[in-house]
Amino acid sequence: MERKDFETWLDNISVTFLSLTDLQKNETLDHLISLSGAVQLRHLSNNLETLLKRDFLKLLPLELSFYLLKWLDPQTLLTCCLVSKQWNKVISACTEVWQTACKNLGWQIDDSVQDALHWKKVYLKAILRMKQLEDHEAFETSSLIGHSARVYALYYKDGLLCTGSDDLSAKLWDVSTGQCVYGIQTHTCAAVKFDEQKLVTGSFDNTVACWEWSSGARTQHFRGHTGAVFSVDYNDELDILVSGSADFTVKVWALSAGTCLNTLTGHTEWVTKVVLQKCKVKSLLHSPGDYILLSADKYEIKIWPIGREINCKCLKTLSVSEDRSICLQPRLHFDGKYIVCSSALGLYQWDFASYDILRVIKTPEIANLALLGFGDIFALLFDNHYLYIMDLRTESLISRWPLPEYRKSKRGSSFLAGEPGIGRSSDCFRRS
Repeated sequence: MERKDFETWLDNISVTFLSLTDLQKNETLDHLISLSGAVQLRHLSNNLETLLKRDFLKLLPLELSFYLLKWLDPQTLLTCCLVSKQWNKVISACTEVWQTACKNLGWQIDDSVQDALHWKKVYLKAILRMKQLEDHEAFETSSLIGHSARVYALYYKDGLLCTGSDDLSAKLWDVSTGQCVYGIQTHTCAAVKFDEQKLVTGSFDNTVACWEWSSGARTQHFRGHTGAVFSVDYNDELDILVSGSADFTVKVWALSAGTCLNTLTGHTEWVTKVVLQKCKVKSLLHSPGDYILLSADKYEIKIWPIGREINCKCLKTLSVSEDRSICLQPRLHFDGKYIVCSSALGLYQWDFASYDILRVIKTPEIANLALLGFGDIFALLFDNHYLYIMDLRTESLISRWPLPEYRKSKRGSSFLAGEPGIGRSSDCFRRS
């Protein structure tokens, strides 16, 4: 058939084909396929793949691709990465998807880091860490050797661990290398806190002292308590130091001058924890940016306003029960928004804006467990035998780690949780 005659015939057939019903079109195609040879069938197969199997992720603008990807769960996205190099490239470049996946796993997110591949790697590492938790393989144990007597006080900051001992010394360790950075002679340490220049210690000799790392000299000596000092905290901006003691009082000191500004009374038991923290929420009693002091004994948590003024009155007293047989575990978490502590009745969380109890986690597994750390997704707890990881979303214990033999302290100083960083797990420290 001549080309011109073929084109005329094809036009007529096309018009007729378009006028048919769908069923008639299908029957026509079936008949044509039955009449086709190998060359025609191969041609048909190649063209159908192009028409029916469109790579929408490749064809769509990148913004629309990212929008669609946000509807998929991370495990599905990882499977999609295996489809082709192009899919892997597009999916791995979607920062928001991987940041959200990391947040859902409880990872801390720095929004200034916009490298999507970085967050994908963080997510994969987090998944590995979760599997290690489930398999009880998430922790490693190492020892810092150097003290000659009981180590009673611990404080961790930015990869450095300070230890205070009955051998009348305090040491500063680089956790990553296990090396001792500083070692100075002190009194018996019941509590320690440090920064780059100084170390503050609370002692069983009823005093608080401030020491200079570089020279080891004692720069201030705070006298006034009539019982052992179990907890200290300070703020350089306010030039204030606070201490909690076995004499049932909290003292507020001028950090640079060493003078006592105020003695806060009202506790009926040893004050085992003081926390000086900037408030992050607004209420009738405080505003964001105000400094707040929390002090805790075995039954109550007291909340005090604190600043440059000398006198302050207790804003609120929190407790879990009026029954004196129910004690608070000697641990306290306060981040400016929430207060958390544990007791025999369960794990209690208060909203700092209203002082209302947000929730109580009561499960048989956590009876008498002490609180070690509390985050958005996970909590660390421990007893005499194990360190536990709790998923706060399900309120279930998801992992545990056997602890070495130790003598448990009544004031809860035996263990310390390190600060978690981006893309890595937190450290946990035990005194001995």
